[in-house]
Amino acid sequence: MKQFWNFSAGPSVLPKVVLQQAADEMLDWQGSGQSVMEMSHRGAEFTQICTEAEADLAKLLGVGEEWAVLFMQGGATAQNAILPMNLLDLKEAQTADYVLTGSWSNKAYKEAVGYGELRIAASSGDSRVIDGVEYKPWHWLPEFSEWRVNPEASYLHYCSNETIGGVEFADLPNKEQIGAENVPLVLDVSSHFLARDWDLNKVDMLYAGAQKNAGPAGITVIVIRRELLGKCRSVCPDVFNYQKVAEANSCFNTPPTYSIYIAGLVYKWLLAQGGLAAVEQKNKAKAQLLYDYVDSTDFYNNFVQPEHRSIMNVPFIIHDAALDAKFLAGAKEQGLLNLKGHKSVGGMRASIYNAMPIEGVEALVAYMKDFERQNG
Repeated sequence: MKQFWNFSAGPSVLPKVVLQQAADEMLDWQGSGQSVMEMSHRGAEFTQICTEAEADLAKLLGVGEEWAVLFMQGGATAQNAILPMNLLDLKEAQTADYVLTGSWSNKAYKEAVGYGELRIAASSGDSRVIDGVEYKPWHWLPEFSEWRVNPEASYLHYCSNETIGGVEFADLPNKEQIGAENVPLVLDVSSHFLARDWDLNKVDMLYAGAQKNAGPAGITVIVIRRELLGKCRSVCPDVFNYQKVAEANSCFNTPPTYSIYIAGLVYKWLLAQGGLAAVEQKNKAKAQLLYDYVDSTDFYNNFVQPEHRSIMNVPFIIHDAALDAKFLAGAKEQGLLNLKGHKSVGGMRASIYNAMPIEGVEALVAYMKDFERQNG
């Protein structure tokens, strides 16, 4: 059987063992006589599935009872509106700060503007020369020391990994360092959720569309400190009220049951890999392999500030854009799928998420070398 490697940015590759288990349990989940897709979300069987998924995710992240783990719908894009409706009233000023670093953080900001007064605490929206190299907008990141945070903000929001641009904040900011000692820190972590072993003591809320790295499309994961619950605006639909969703254990209404089931299998797979510390080391090794080759040749180029390159989403261009179509066609013939870059950036993009083994990256690099020999 031909080996295929899926480099899609999302929905993305899932662990084969997870897909195999789901296939084995498709018609009959653990002797229950029913598929997970047929179960009542109020029944004992699905309650077990959902409870285990929440517990396993909390274990992976190292968070305790002071945190709520929610499974919601609408994707991370819906959270751009749901978030301000839930958190803008945490403080009397009803204002929030946003850091803008690419497509997704900009979308979040533009959506939230309609709910209150927002400030831009930092932005990479202009070109900048760094160490003698000029980087285009969104291809670099403002250092934490540059952030200017309003201490009266209800929250500070940023996207820690921009899927399209391939820039990533690898570390979490120190709240004192950025002047946000009393400002809740909210991260859109969609495209590198569960890829790094972070100490979440510095964070107050994470949210992620699962389909980029942590499960299938259909659920959005919210991990939030319980102390932030209970300030939701009355105009917010109850189904999007974090407190009500938490009280209902993610079953305020019928949740995407099968997506939660698959995500739960992914969390168990990650725990079996040794947890996030082990997964992060594997991710770094995969990214280093690809970046090292791109940097070794003038035939390909990664245009992102090296200090802030994503270990999940690796964009690169060929020196002659006329070769793009030929590269993609040849890659598909070799079983290397979904390498076309986002239309706003062009070129190629290899998304090397948790479920992508290093053998897939090795196959990509081997093909890139061969393509260069034939076309360089």
